[in-house]
Amino acid sequence: MTGGTTAYPCQICGSTMAWDPAARVMACDHCGNRQSVAPAGTAVREHSFTELASLPAKPVAKLGTVFACPNCNAHTESDLLSANCQFCGTPLVADPAAIERVAPEAVVPFGISKQQAGDALKKWTSSRWFAPGSLKKVSSAETFTGSYLPFWTYDSNTASDYTGERGEHYWVTETYTTQVNGQQVTQTRQVQHTRWHPAQGRVSRFFDDVLVPGTTKVETNLIGNLEPWELQTATPFQQNYLAGFQTVRYDIEPEQGLESAKAQMAPVIEDDCRADIGGDEQRVHTVNTAYYDLAYKLMFLPVWFLSYRHAGKLFQVMVNAHTGEVVGHRPYSAIKITLTILAILIVIVGIVLAANSH
Repeated sequence: MTGGTTAYPCQICGSTMAWDPAARVMACDHCGNRQSVAPAGTAVREHSFTELASLPAKPVAKLGTVFACPNCNAHTESDLLSANCQFCGTPLVADPAAIERVAPEAVVPFGISKQQAGDALKKWTSSRWFAPGSLKKVSSAETFTGSYLPFWTYDSNTASDYTGERGEHYWVTETYTTQVNGQQVTQTRQVQHTRWHPAQGRVSRFFDDVLVPGTTKVETNLIGNLEPWELQTATPFQQNYLAGFQTVRYDIEPEQGLESAKAQMAPVIEDDCRADIGGDEQRVHTVNTAYYDLAYKLMFLPVWFLSYRHAGKLFQVMVNAHTGEVVGHRPYSAIKITLTILAILIVIVGIVLAANSH
């Protein structure tokens, strides 16, 4: 499906412009021209969940994107919303509103450059315990890929009815016998007990911007470790911010994402129930939650990706392209681990021998 391909020609030299994370403007690599992105005419909007009923039942997001390059006239099909032309390198951006079932409302633009991401990675690799020496060489690699990832955010008022028990501690004096200087003596001690009482009630809470990944193409645990995201820095969506980067299309629908959002809300609600029960200990048996005024939006968040091989295995590292937070998988050096264990054993043996010599 073609959604209208956009490129951003430089007004000075006619080359193409892309978003520059360091300068936070559109920049031309050919002549150095820079141009700021005009403020969006609309604000970021939350969508009521009731609107989903009027959207197409079949997720359009599963269809491909056809990019038509205005420079070399090549047509290429992709599962991305933005990419560089495979033939001439022109940054191309498709119109999400013409392709997706749900159009994006907001974007956190790339805020750190590839070089800054490399600097963050260098600090990360140098702080890894038991890492092989080759890991440090990864920080000098020029294989970073900048990608925007789709995320859903959810707002909801909740009212939760719960049942449980409140535990109140009390102390009982008990007697016991023990050996003191070879003699059996009777002593007393204070023993804590808990008296349980039935409890029930209702707690309410408003959840704002519960964040759920909208793609299955990236490991969920790694994405979660990139938090916190500074969502307050998000700007109303404009296609300009995508130019020069890959933009992943969502393959998790908002209805699916809501279930993940509820799973994030659940432990917070249970903590509220425990606080409401009070006492010294709490048991929560049942929680029935009603969700009101449900709202959602689609937004894009920026990530630098790096994949590298070590000993025949592929490892992936991600850098939060706004805060510089680094997460990823890493190899371990068996030699370093073995030497560390041997050093510890030598110290232990030395302490034992010293103790026995006295």
